[in-house]
Amino acid sequence: MLNAGDTAFIIICTALVMIMTPGLGFFYGGLGRRKNVVNNMMASIGVMGLGIVLWMVLGYSMAFGGEGFVIGSWSFEHIGHSGVAMADLLDPEAEGGSIPILVFSAFQMMFALITPAIITGSIGGRMKYKSLFIFLGLWSIIVYYPLAHMVWGSGGLLGGGWLGSLDFAGGNVVHISSGVSGLVLCLLLGKRRGYNNINYRVHNIPFVMIGMALLWFGWFGFNAGSALAAGELAGHAFMTTAVSAAAAMVSWMLIDTIKQGKPTLIGACTGVIAGLVGITPGAGFVPIYASLIIGLVVSPVCYFGITLVKKTLKIDDALDAFGCHGIGGIFGGIMTGVFAQAAIGGADGLVYGNPEQLLKQVIAILISIGVAVVGTLVCYAITRAFGPIRVAEKDESIGLDLTQHGEHAYPSFNGLD
Repeated sequence: MLNAGDTAFIIICTALVMIMTPGLGFFYGGLGRRKNVVNNMMASIGVMGLGIVLWMVLGYSMAFGGEGFVIGSWSFEHIGHSGVAMADLLDPEAEGGSIPILVFSAFQMMFALITPAIITGSIGGRMKYKSLFIFLGLWSIIVYYPLAHMVWGSGGLLGGGWLGSLDFAGGNVVHISSGVSGLVLCLLLGKRRGYNNINYRVHNIPFVMIGMALLWFGWFGFNAGSALAAGELAGHAFMTTAVSAAAAMVSWMLIDTIKQGKPTLIGACTGVIAGLVGITPGAGFVPIYASLIIGLVVSPVCYFGITLVKKTLKIDDALDAFGCHGIGGIFGGIMTGVFAQAAIGGADGLVYGNPEQLLKQVIAILISIGVAVVGTLVCYAITRAFGPIRVAEKDESIGLDLTQHGEHAYPSFNGLD
């Protein structure tokens, strides 16, 4: 029987998750250079159109259209949402009712929008928009949809179908997949022109704060909505999300103060994102005290992880997509295996006497990394068949706003960039 309260709650959460993608556009737009702000924002906005169309045609069928190990169904019987009626419920046997499958699909569709958009933070300022558009479409089909099924779909390899790993709202599916893919893609593309000689400064700090605010606001729908019902678990996920984000902001500000002598708004905003990423896989599995620990620790893990990875691999992760989402997602997945409590949801973790769950988390993380790496290489190879991927040196020097879109974010500005 339909539960109207749960349905209304998930529809609201769907709208909250939707606002995260333009929020990410503001966040990335502010962090990047002035001459690339339109391009950085367009990378997120364009995904909204592409992602919804792909989800309607293929995404739902591949991710949730059956009970396969890797994708929902190889017969693709739900392409274009065929065979899914308005009256069909997600779980007709659930006590207290359920939500329509179409509402569940819409909620998951919003996850499929923001995930590929996160990748674009790693390659800002040097990839042709046409190539990026093709790559992200391929990546959604080859990486995201199968991984979403493996973790959340019925019979999926990493979830209940075999391994039994825990991922409440997208540690593996969203953050590790996008962060690792961003890392691979920026390695393939190489560094921005003059990267070792130019000081790449944040060009619009207020944009960054607006983006963070929209992301934090939407993240409550992201995590609480993953309970798929307006109940105690949703309230718990809401609280762990708030606590982890706040704790991570405080700890990043402390690091800034120790390292630079003063806290920064950029650091505070980045800390919030790190805390949100860190708690996402365990939001509905770990106690509230654990969310405080996760938030306090994830900031130094990401802060020093970013520095270590950039120095070791000598990469140009333009807006630290891997640093925040990849490293933060891996850390959060491991902490879920440490602090998960069956009384809340899922299974007990290491702290509650079940070290096997921590092992399952590590295995799931490694498999997710493998899927992201191989999938990114395949998508990159296919995209190259359509033409050069990286912009010409002259276009990069002029800026991607003008060369890729014919627009200026600040048309009255005549100074040097």
